[in-house]
Amino acid sequence: MSRAMRRASVATLVAKIRNKEKLALKRMLNFNVPPVKNSTGEPVWKVLIYDRFGQDIISPLLSVKELRDMGITLHLLLHSDRDAIPDVPAVYFVMPTEENIDRMCQDLRNQLYESYYLNFISAISRSKLEDIANAAIGANAVTQVAKVFDQYLNFITLEDDMFVLCNQNKELVSYRAINRPDITDTEMETIMDTIKLDKKLRENLRDARNSLFTGDTLGAGQFSFQRPLLVLVDRNIDLATPLHHTWTYQALVHDVLDFHLNRVNLEESTGTESSPAGARPKKKNKKSYDLTMSDKFWQKHKGSPFPEVAESVQQELESYRAQEDEVKRLKSIMGIEGEDEGAISMLSDNTAKLTSAVSSLPELLEKKRLIDLHTNVATAVLEHIKSRKLDVYFEYEEKIMSKSTLDKSLLDMISDPDAGTPEDKMRLFLIYYISSAQAPSEIDLEQYKKALTDAGCNLAPLSYIKQWKAFTKMASAPTSYGNTTPKPLGLLSRVMNTGSQFVMEGVKNLVLKQQNLPVTRILDNLMELKSNPETDDYRYFDPKMLRGIFVVGGGNYIEYQNLIDYIKGKQGKHILYGCSELFNATQFIKQLSQLGQK
Repeated sequence: MSRAMRRASVATLVAKIRNKEKLALKRMLNFNVPPVKNSTGEPVWKVLIYDRFGQDIISPLLSVKELRDMGITLHLLLHSDRDAIPDVPAVYFVMPTEENIDRMCQDLRNQLYESYYLNFISAISRSKLEDIANAAIGANAVTQVAKVFDQYLNFITLEDDMFVLCNQNKELVSYRAINRPDITDTEMETIMDTIKLDKKLRENLRDARNSLFTGDTLGAGQFSFQRPLLVLVDRNIDLATPLHHTWTYQALVHDVLDFHLNRVNLEESTGTESSPAGARPKKKNKKSYDLTMSDKFWQKHKGSPFPEVAESVQQELESYRAQEDEVKRLKSIMGIEGEDEGAISMLSDNTAKLTSAVSSLPELLEKKRLIDLHTNVATAVLEHIKSRKLDVYFEYEEKIMSKSTLDKSLLDMISDPDAGTPEDKMRLFLIYYISSAQAPSEIDLEQYKKALTDAGCNLAPLSYIKQWKAFTKMASAPTSYGNTTPKPLGLLSRVMNTGSQFVMEGVKNLVLKQQNLPVTRILDNLMELKSNPETDDYRYFDPKMLRGIFVVGGGNYIEYQNLIDYIKGKQGKHILYGCSELFNATQFIKQLSQLGQK
């Protein structure tokens, strides 16, 4: 195999961590046998039993329809009340905890299912395996335990090139947990053992079934690839980026909305009419939207500046409106009203005319569904931008981080009652404090603290950042964030007209300039073998690992998108971004506040 072909093969495999984990899950659901492609036979019907860890791993990767296609008729939590289904096999996907093992043994004793396929998210110990064996013997169910597998799938894949180690019990490996001043050596060793990324990847290399590094293009031999690069960084190298107000779609959704495991939850009021005096306020409808790989608009625009997203949604809406007459005509042909997909799928295609309608209408209705989805999500984001002046915060913070001239004093920003929430103001000041080459004098600091207190801010995060900066000596060597700032343009004409869904009046149209954040710059130095004080003292080890960045202490979508933008200019190279937890600024500042409390 040529060097170019080998490099391309490795890059393809590295970039498809999401697909690799998805294939491993499908294999597991097929009783740990590779699913047969283009099989016309009915799948074996089965139930899926998972714990919260397994649920978090599966939910971003497999839809309910995909589970059904794999023969999953029910998917139930291990510790829920479950009825016996004695003629159906059960596939378990759980962590090998004491509590889970006890419940699985109880299931065996109660003879809940026809057969048991036990899959553990991480390796099970011999003693716990013996507990299951003893329970199976006691229940006379040894022959019913069909297979037992360690899956080594204890990570959550949110994108093709992004993963998180955990969601359940993430406070055990959080930034706060790692940086507590009273943490003991034993506790730190326990946390590092929980993260144990080196061990995870080494185990994956040895596992021919699920390895990220082997595949059809590389042959069956293990270690048959070039040595890529894995960079392990501490969150403490850059505390400003997680606090930064952002301007790209995905990061904004994560910052201002309830966005979790690729699902966004919105609240919508039931009506605009006023309630009678003394009446209960109207309940709000809750809607959930999955932002998935199949959503072409999301995939194209998740890293785009928000004004560009708003304009693109408006263009898609206008394009669909031009096709509405065609939708009505197709519905009339098929004799249906509304958008009942069940009715559409049951229609016959006896005539050419009807066949054309059946094939065209679902595509148009799916387009309309995505337009409505992103109209609702983008509208919710826009409301936050306008009410909190997030465009002003983003631009001001960019100037602070790039050492550019400020057009308004920081005290004026903090004291403006119409600009942002107390948390927004605290985020802004912390970025200023972190980015300053020299900490403000005690007199100036007291003035800032008074303004922050008057604005309703909790000063606990500042207490921790002061300690952190003194400890790391950041005052003498502040992190550099580049020397470019976003360029403001005229307001978008398309989203300013009265017929637009998005009225952007008063919102700046800021065009981003590419600049490398600290984590991206570290990766660039190491990949390109550049000599730089930032990375000259990095220690090198030689395990065979994938190219990527892993952040111990938590990651964020701003950092992830900056890495993706950087790697686009590196032909033939791909990036994989991982973190011990994924947090937005609200969640991060809460941890800083807990660390700063006396």
